[in-house]
Amino acid sequence: MRSLKNQLARGGSMANNFGLNPCDSRTPVPSLTKQCDLSMKQISNSLIVFPLLVSWIGSLNAIVLGEDKVWTDPVVALKEDPDFRVQGEYASDAMGAQVVALGAGKFDVYILTGGLPGAGWEPGKDRIKLSIQIDGNEVQRLDSISGITLKWNGQQWLLTTSDGMKHFLAPVERSSATLGQAPPPNAIVLFDGSSTSEWLGGQLKNGLLQATGTTTKRTFGNYRLHLEFRTPYKPFARGQKRGNSGVYHSGRWETQILDSFGLDPQDNECGGIYSIAKPRCNMCLPPLAWQTYDVDFKAAKLDASGKRTAWPRITVRLNGIIIHDDLELKKDFTTSAPETGPLTGPLGPIFLQEHSNPVEFRNIWIVQ
Repeated sequence: MRSLKNQLARGGSMANNFGLNPCDSRTPVPSLTKQCDLSMKQISNSLIVFPLLVSWIGSLNAIVLGEDKVWTDPVVALKEDPDFRVQGEYASDAMGAQVVALGAGKFDVYILTGGLPGAGWEPGKDRIKLSIQIDGNEVQRLDSISGITLKWNGQQWLLTTSDGMKHFLAPVERSSATLGQAPPPNAIVLFDGSSTSEWLGGQLKNGLLQATGTTTKRTFGNYRLHLEFRTPYKPFARGQKRGNSGVYHSGRWETQILDSFGLDPQDNECGGIYSIAKPRCNMCLPPLAWQTYDVDFKAAKLDASGKRTAWPRITVRLNGIIIHDDLELKKDFTTSAPETGPLTGPLGPIFLQEHSNPVEFRNIWIVQ
């Protein structure tokens, strides 16, 4: 099959950058030049009240439009937001699609040649981004890519390329191969849903550990960590406001948690080692899907005088796929780490970051 980019080229050009136009709810400032009879006191009062009024109107718009809405339960999200049913992963034998909800019927659709990440598609293969608006089952294109059509029937997508090739993309719900993995006999169970006794500042809600900036009471050197997490569904949020948390190893080096489903992998997105390395591939699943981190951590080495002789090293599997392989962590700590002092020993805690997002955890265990 010819590359998707070549097929598109036959039907037209592809724009370099795409994106949705942000809603502009600003209210124009009333002209003061036409109100010459206002006293200085009246003008002063107007200047104080007006920004407050604009801020209040903006907040009211967000509430009315649901832009501040956060879902932490997939059953509730499915009931309350029709976009939740559309977002997610789709695949055929030769194509994959990741559909990212942006709120109010808007979506970014990433078309992947060969299948989904970790299941046919890999970096270097064609990846095309389409931006769309769905009204009922009608698809309106918001991008400038030609040579490709996309239709939605309420359950699956029909993708047609410029040479007439049709691909029916059906919904796929993937899960990690290690999801629900039981701890081995020699493991230390850090959280099993029954209590937060292994954590300082741990908060239990509906049997799940909350991302409250909690730290293990114990410290660890070399270990294998299994942890399951779930990001919230926040379709109107963008970037670091969309399901942000992180797992800090030895309290210093962060493996990022974020709803970066469908995006290009970066060091500050899910699977990234913050400020050190981006993941090989973005293996992030859709929001409200349970996901797994399986991490092999080798602690830093120090000699008898306390001088560091080797940086720590880390191998990370996100949803069962290796995204960092024996990576050297060549700095004392990453951004927002709770441990920022000089490295004086190989031991440190596991820290789960609080970042104003209702990220949840379960089934956490560690083997030293």
